Amino acid sequence: MTTIRLTMAQALARALAAQQVEIDGAPVPMFGGVWAIFGHGNVAGLGEALYGLRETLPTYRAHNEQAMAHAAVAFAKASRRRRMMAVTTSIGPGATNMVTAAAVAHVNRLPVLFLPGDVFANRRPDPVLQQIEDFSDGAVSANDCFRPVSRYFDRLQRPEQLIPALERAFGVLTDPAACGPVTLALCQDAQAEAYDYPAHMFQPRLWRARRPRPDRAELAAAASALREAKRPVIVCGGGVLYSQAEEDLAFFAETRGVPIVETQAGKSALVDAHPMNMGSVGVTGTEASNGLCAEADLVLAVGTRLQDFTTGSWALFAGEGRRIVALNTQPLDAGKHRALPLVADAREGLRELDAALGAWGAPAAWTQSAREAKAAWSQTSARYTQAANVDRPSDAQVIGAVQRQAQPNDVVVCAAGGLPGELHKLWRAGAPGGYHMEYGYSCMGYEIAGGLGVKMADPARDVTVMVGDGSYLMMNSEIATSVMLGLKLVIVVLDNRGFGCINRLQRATGGAPFNNLLENARHETLPDIDFAAHAASLGAAAEKVASLGALEDALRRARANDRTTVIVIDTDPMISTDAGGAWWDVAVPEVSERAEVRAARETYEKALGAQRLGD
Repeated sequence: MTTIRLTMAQALARALAAQQVEIDGAPVPMFGGVWAIFGHGNVAGLGEALYGLRETLPTYRAHNEQAMAHAAVAFAKASRRRRMMAVTTSIGPGATNMVTAAAVAHVNRLPVLFLPGDVFANRRPDPVLQQIEDFSDGAVSANDCFRPVSRYFDRLQRPEQLIPALERAFGVLTDPAACGPVTLALCQDAQAEAYDYPAHMFQPRLWRARRPRPDRAELAAAASALREAKRPVIVCGGGVLYSQAEEDLAFFAETRGVPIVETQAGKSALVDAHPMNMGSVGVTGTEASNGLCAEADLVLAVGTRLQDFTTGSWALFAGEGRRIVALNTQPLDAGKHRALPLVADAREGLRELDAALGAWGAPAAWTQSAREAKAAWSQTSARYTQAANVDRPSDAQVIGAVQRQAQPNDVVVCAAGGLPGELHKLWRAGAPGGYHMEYGYSCMGYEIAGGLGVKMADPARDVTVMVGDGSYLMMNSEIATSVMLGLKLVIVVLDNRGFGCINRLQRATGGAPFNNLLENARHETLPDIDFAAHAASLGAAAEKVASLGALEDALRRARANDRTTVIVIDTDPMISTDAGGAWWDVAVPEVSERAEVRAARETYEKALGAQRLGD
């Protein structure tokens, strides 16, 4: 066997550079690069190794460890899990700063390779700088925080351990069912130690997307259930996009007359204008979608994990005799709530299910009622997004202005707060992948870094990031990174002076306005933050606008700009779209001195009776 003597870090970098995936019939590098912030735990070992491959495995420098990991998560999502990135930091705070992003990747089933530096395997210098010392366990390090948010975790203490660890890591990163973040914690001394590695580790290796086909018995049961259905609905999840099954889903829905509703992750698999697309479902759903789901006697859940926002905390799907058929590559998701499981790739599963249905189709009256409901919702939503001459517009009105200036192929990016709900209901996606929302972990601070990752994955598309002032203040440093890399974003900052979404939820559950809006937080002086000046200091073109018309003018200018542009507008924190939506289980205190809380608890207890647990 031919071997090559390398340090463990050099072997790791070479192996990453050798991995390829097949896209449109051609091999491309599986790793789009490595995000790195160096420290004493990785600069001498992995840093030296990455320098040697800087032309074939690009290394990107960021300004915040969590943010660069968010960019890697977004890159994987925008690449439909075909491509991914690695992220490396030193030990200590650099490593633990990435744990939140690892959780984002874990919840959203997205592949990212985390490479934090770790303590010395030989323990000679213990305790090394930034080392966490557990008084009862000498094997623990801060990187153990990654264990619950990694699909596969390994700590490499000897250079030869890299060989089996990489096999397992690549297997998880490319598996449609197990897909998620992998953490390889790299002991500092092991990074620099040499070993005679098999030469085949560094030969090009092509990974093809696995497309498991359904079990015959499960397929027969699913087809039988559909043939009996009179009021079927399809729930389109993110797995449709990851499987590139949007055309098959559209064909299935058109041929069978089954209306489609969209989760946050599934939105934009079909364009908004598609006649069978009823729009968003659940807590942030349209009246059209939620009305259909409340009546449906069969729910075909495709590529969705049926999160509580989708199901209205399991109170939305209330049709008489309702059954669920869950088409998913992950058996856990396929079996939730006594669903008939159909464990398969979304594209292959839809094709075989369609072939098994014969001449069956949904009753014409059901299909027609769905289309009428969609038309009614389109008129309703237009009222919320139309331009108006107001001092402080609503989020919906700002969305309308952005939409009017958008092109069909644009991508809108968002993550947390009130905007995801408004966008889910109101944004009209013009092309597949045009709606990029991180709402599995609902992570404030993802937005700008996520927009950067989207732009890296698909630089030909214009990317608009919509972000509230709260999320902006949490994480904005990658504005500077986008300028440095020449990756233009258009960032619209909606300043409602606080956490407006949670303020509304607080009041809806009977609470007094407290600690969410800046005016209701403890203060000596109210902040008056100049977001445009701040963004300009990071290198962006930036301006603040005073009206919706001025916002549209600024958006036109931003499209013509050659660098990242930030546009700030003041918004009203109290207004949200009250049409559509469904109940969400947010527990209200049983005991309170406030009459408003007691009244909210009474309403809450009545709503609990609609939950269909174990059904």
